[in-house]
Amino acid sequence: MIAYLEGKLAFKDPTYVIIDVSGVGYLVKISLQTYSKIKDQESIKLLTHLHIKEDSHTLFGFKEEGERAMFLLLLSINGVGPNTALMVLSSLSTEEIEHAILAGDVGLIQRVKGIGAKTAQRIILELKDKIGKSDSGNTQISTGFLNPNNKIRQEALQALITLGFPKAAAEKNLDKVLKKTDGEISLEDLIKASLKTP
Repeated sequence: MIAYLEGKLAFKDPTYVIIDVSGVGYLVKISLQTYSKIKDQESIKLLTHLHIKEDSHTLFGFKEEGERAMFLLLLSINGVGPNTALMVLSSLSTEEIEHAILAGDVGLIQRVKGIGAKTAQRIILELKDKIGKSDSGNTQISTGFLNPNNKIRQEALQALITLGFPKAAAEKNLDKVLKKTDGEISLEDLIKASLKTP
């Protein structure tokens, strides 16, 4: 099991990074939560989870232990795979997920792409007792406001497509969000808002 990776950030995208560890490049899938915390760093340390399937070995990375713990809890739910768990962590902060589970807010969890009513209910039912008081820390997205020019829209579009959105739906959601904002939004906020747009 690879517990963490520490090295130079060779490439970053809102959905994955490549970390150069002594000349070996590790491709690690990440959530928007993690991206927002590492986007300005050159050297990083990410906590990891290695997901093994018959046809692939995929690394998932997290800046904070609270997020990794939530990812593993979500994975324990029948019907929630690693990509769906990552989608949940990209759409909602760890804090928001915990609050939704403890409050029984099925609607909030169901707003995440790929989560139906039954899965949302299962997440709440099975994780309510496991959550309790958590020390996951604050996961608010901060800083980095940029003009929503073509570059940001293009990067956000690419990220949404990588997350499984059809291109037409992703473009529609992005345009809706950009219309509502007054010309200033960060890349991760744009993606996050687009994920929540009906």
